[in-house]
This record gives sequence, C-alpha cells and structure tokens, in this order.
Amino acid sequence: MIPRFFIDRPIFAAVLSVFITLAGAVALTTLPIAQYPDVAPPTIQIDCNYPGASALVVSQSIASPIEQQVNGVEDMLYMNSQCTSEGSYTCTITFKPGSDLNMAQVRVQNRVNLATPQLPDVVRATGVTTRKRSPELLLTVGITSPPEPEAGFPNGRYDQLFLSNYAVLKLREELQRQPGLSDVTVFGLRDYAMRVWLDPERLAGMNLTAPDVVAAIRAQNLPLASGQIGQPPTGSDQPHQFTINGVGRLTDTEEFGKIVVKVGPKGQLVRVKDVAKRVELGARVQDVANRFNDKPTVGLAIFVLPDCNALETRDAVTSTMERLSKDFPPGINYEIGYDTTPFIRESIREVFYSLRDAIILVSIVVLLFLQSWRAAIIPLAAVPVAIIGTFAAMAAVGFSVNLLTLFGLILAVGIVVDDAIVVVEAVQHQLEQGFTPREATIRAMSEVSGPIIAVGVVLSFVFFPCVFISGIVGAFFKQFALTIAASTLISTFNSLTLSPALCALLLRGESKTVKRRSILTIVSSAVMFPFALIGRAFDWSFNLSGRGYVKLVGLFLRVPLLVLVGYGAIVAGGIVAFQTMPTGFIPQQDKGYLVCSIQLPDAASAERTQNVVSQLSRIALDMEVETETGEKIKPVKFVNAIAGNSFVLSAYGSNFGSMFVILDGFDHRQSPKLRADALMMKLRDTFAKAAPEALVNVFGAPAVPRLGRAGGFRIMIDDRGDDGTDQLQGPTQ
Repeated sequence: MIPRFFIDRPIFAAVLSVFITLAGAVALTTLPIAQYPDVAPPTIQIDCNYPGASALVVSQSIASPIEQQVNGVEDMLYMNSQCTSEGSYTCTITFKPGSDLNMAQVRVQNRVNLATPQLPDVVRATGVTTRKRSPELLLTVGITSPPEPEAGFPNGRYDQLFLSNYAVLKLREELQRQPGLSDVTVFGLRDYAMRVWLDPERLAGMNLTAPDVVAAIRAQNLPLASGQIGQPPTGSDQPHQFTINGVGRLTDTEEFGKIVVKVGPKGQLVRVKDVAKRVELGARVQDVANRFNDKPTVGLAIFVLPDCNALETRDAVTSTMERLSKDFPPGINYEIGYDTTPFIRESIREVFYSLRDAIILVSIVVLLFLQSWRAAIIPLAAVPVAIIGTFAAMAAVGFSVNLLTLFGLILAVGIVVDDAIVVVEAVQHQLEQGFTPREATIRAMSEVSGPIIAVGVVLSFVFFPCVFISGIVGAFFKQFALTIAASTLISTFNSLTLSPALCALLLRGESKTVKRRSILTIVSSAVMFPFALIGRAFDWSFNLSGRGYVKLVGLFLRVPLLVLVGYGAIVAGGIVAFQTMPTGFIPQQDKGYLVCSIQLPDAASAERTQNVVSQLSRIALDMEVETETGEKIKPVKFVNAIAGNSFVLSAYGSNFGSMFVILDGFDHRQSPKLRADALMMKLRDTFAKAAPEALVNVFGAPAVPRLGRAGGFRIMIDDRGDDGTDQLQGPTQ
C-alpha cells in the first residue's frame, strides 16, 4: 500500500513535497506574465509606399497583384488592407491560432516575391516589407526637446526633424534588441532628405522637365567604386598598393547644386542650382506629426510579440531608455506616456491579494472545525505544495501567469485541503478507538485511499474536456480548467504521501495517564485558548443550526409538493434571468487609457488636421470633472496625439489623426464620474461640440489585448456586387 510506504518514511514524503514546491517556485520565475492567455491569432503585415499615388492607384497597382498572390497562403484565416491617398499600402494577414509565426512570415514573403515584378518601379526601389506584427501596443516613449527660454530656446533646442533622426539612429536599434519586441515604430518619422525646389520658368527656358532633373540627380549621386592602384597582376618591382577613394554620394546642398543637368552644344553646363529656386536639407515627408501634451515630440511605439512577458518587456524598455538617456545631448528628454502595463500589474496584484485572503480564510475555517493546531497543520501544509507546484505544471504545458490561471488557483485553494481534511478526520476516528498514531493512520488510509484517488481523478476529469474546446473561448477555458485539474492531482498525491506521514507524527490520541506538561505544551495551550473558546461557540451554533436543519427537512418531507414548487421556481427564475441578462464576450474594464480616432473630410490638409488634433489635445488635458463631494479634478494625465495616422484603422492620410488619452492613476479616480466609461462619454460630447467638422470616435481599451486596437467591435461592409467604393459609401453612411 502506497500510504504505508510513506508512513514509514516521512522524510522521503517531505522531500517529495519540497521538490514539488521548489519546482513550482523555480517555474514561477520563468513564466510569462500577462493579463489574459495568448488567444489572438498571429498576424503578418505587408507595408510599402507609392509616393504621390492616390488610394485608387495604390489599390489597382499594388494591392491587387500582392493580394492575388498572398490569398490562400497556408493556414490563412483572412486578410484586410488599407490604401490611403498618401500612397501607403498596408495589408494584414491573419493566421489560424497556434500557427508558427516564423513559417507564416516565410510563406507570405515567398508570395510577395511572386508579385514584386508586377509592382511599379518606384515601389520596387523603395521596397516591400513583410514582418511579424502584433497589434498590441505596449507603450510609447516620447522624445522631446523642452523649452529653455533662459538659454534662448523658447521652443526647444531641436526641431522634430533632428529628434526623429536621433531616435532612429541612436534609440530604435537599441530598443529592437530587447526580448519580446516585435517592432519599434517611430511616430512622426522625418528622415533627412535633400529637397530641390524647381523653378518651372527656368526649366521651360532651358527646355528641361522635372524628370530630366531627377534622372541627372540619380545618375550623379551614386556610390563610387574607384578600384586600387598597384593591385596584382603587376610588375615584380611594385612596392605599394593603394585603394582609391573617390567622391561618391553627395553630402551637402552645395554639391547637389553643382550637379550637371544638361550640356549645351558648345559645352555650356546647366546645373541644378540654375533651374532650382533653392536646394535644402529637410525632411523627406512631413505628413505625420506627433505631439505629447500638445508639445512637438517623436514617439517610439513599442509593439510586442504574442508570447512575451509584458511586465519584463516594459522594465527592459525603461531600463534601456534610462541607460541611453545618460548620453543624450543637452536639451533632449524622454517621457513614457501611453503605458498598458499599470493595469496588468494592478490586476495581477489584486488577484494575488485574493489568493492570499483565500488561504487565510481556509486556514481559519480549518482551525475552527478541527480545533487543534496539530490537526490544522496537516491540511494547511497541502496548500503551498499544491498551489506552488501547479506553476511547474503550467510551465510544462506553456501556460502564463494571467488572471484566469490565478483565478483557477484561488478556487483550487478550497479544493486542495479537502483530501487532507478527509485523511485527518479518518485518523482521528481511529485514534478515538484507542489505536496508536501509526496504527490509526495505517487503518485510516486503508479505508480512505481508494475514495481519495477516485475523487481526485473524477474531479480532474471534470475539467479535462475543456482541452478539446477550440477557438478563443477554448483558450480561455483551457488554462482555467487545467490549472484546477493540475492542483487537484497534486493535492491527491500529497494526500497519499505527506498527509499520512504528518498524521503519524503529529496527531495524538487522548492519554489516560497524567503526564507532566512541558513549557511548549503550556505555551501552545495558552495561544490556542482563544481559538478554543471560539471553537466551542462555533460548535454550539453549528449544532443548533444542525438541529434546525433536521427539523426543516422533516417538515419538507411531510409536504414534498412544497419542495417541488420551490425547486421549480428556482429553475424558472434561472431560465428567465439567463434570457434577460445582457450577454457579451468579456466585460469592458477601465484600463487607464482611452483611444480616440479622428477623421476629417477627405480633402483636409495635414496642417488643418494638426490644428484640430492640437485643439482636442488641449481640451482633454484641461477637462475637469466635479465629483460627488464637489471637488473638481482633472482626470487626464497625458495626451499623446498623432496627426496623419489612424491607429484604429491602421492607415496613413492627411485627414487622419489618433489620440491616446492617458488617465490618472486608479487611486485618484475612485469616483464613478472619473471612471473610463464616464470620461469616454464626456469626451465624445465635448469633442463633437468643439470640432463639428471632424468625426471623432472615443473608444475604451480592448477587452483582450491583441484582439483589436480599441474596445467595441467593427462592422465590415462587403461590396459583393462590384459596384465600387462610391456606391458602397452612400448606403453605409
């Protein structure tokens, strides 16, 4: 018999329990921490740009050939794309959950390579990127140049052009090397470029066109391989060998101005500076502008991989920025505004508090029922072994520490002590018959070993069928159910090994001889005396309620029809409540931030969009809410605004804008009027009045990370009749 083996070898039983506990503790340090399990299907994103092309041209010349080739790639669920009037194209391919993201990227890249010969030359020259991309934005790092009026820089030392290139050259590559990151996108990116402003009249006078100037610049601004002098084969008396360094790519405005565009019949030279109004070093594009608290800034958007540890990734990013900031030139600072980890950290902390409280409550209940510290130690010792050991099982099957697995552990606390309590009660019953602790334990385990195994296996197999539930719902139930099942099996093993060994060592029968009490016995009796009084009161009330329950059951047995009517009423009430209660996937929660999508009319200029975005940023920052106590509080802490980009739609355009409204800490927003839902409604009304020319949508955070970029749902209108976008837009609006 297995229990007898461990009754005779208590040290071995204790070693097994310690091993399980240590394995779980070590596994806990390696498990990823997230809000929910990874349920979002993997995605691959294709990006390219066709400068100067309209959305229709991009759709016809880029989207069609790429999507014709990519469509039907292995394990693909669906794909959606965005073509904007700025010439940008973005296509997101969504794959089945569980697909290998690396192989998916290779397959998509192969399909894109098949479509590349059909793309315009400009697009092939600038490149088509295919990369793994998670829709979850973990945080943004803002690079700013604060005003320094005393130093003579009222608007800051550096403009957005310098900040953008500094972020690209000095920061982005360092951040991309951090584990768990899928991409680092620069909001407000402005690469250096040589801008040549041509004079149409001079061009016409020289019988030239803009393509002539472009061709001349391309031909004369190339890397130059000049070769070597003295390279073999040479004569035997060649003592030296030199590498020739010639002027290749041009570097300043003066060199570009001297580029020869045309040579006359008599050797006259027409240079770029002869047909240009000016040649300057500036930004390649200025369509996207980023502002932090209505101040110009450059944002580094941190996107993470699906299986990353969100908290560790955030800590790695902040520590890297802290290290890099020591080398910042004077006049550059960084700020972290948009950050999704505080809610994750707070949620995990609250669940751990609940787990702690559950263990304390179980301890109190066990102590009240057993009324002996010796007997109470045995089931309480099973709790840390089963709970901590479950983390090793979670690591073995690839789970994460999330709200569902921790919630499963909270429920398991009450389950794992049951088997140990059964063992203790059975041993105490044998002790009352006069057996020694060892004999009583052996006799008790021979009676309850079978039921303990049966209960543990049956209870575990109640949860095991959740493994076969597919889809997103299955991913949620799987981690929750298997966590409880694993803790139950560990508890069953513990009840057959450690619990009987402890019973044989700790439990004592009533002694018929009077022995001299030791100091330890006196101290323990004094400590347990208040619990003994509470236990007696508990026994009295429990016996009283038990007698009342017996009388009530006897009454119901006399009138069984009354019991059936009551049972039917309960069932009917449950059915009615189930049909009338609102349904949903996961309740919307206050995660500490809001997402705003701004869209102006199609012809709106970038400057107009920037003005509207700046206006809405100031409104959000200055918004005050009066609480129930009459106190006026500003609930918005930061506003990160982007003009020229729609984060929700994943599209670029001069009429698009996005805002991340970061709310104050949860401790400062206890009033219902300061919750995210109430603030969302207030901002919607305020924005609608302040900017009637813009369509401003305010969303909450997505209920599940990576399932969408904002709360709520999206409706897609399909043009099955091939009527065109104009015909589709009318009925949709």
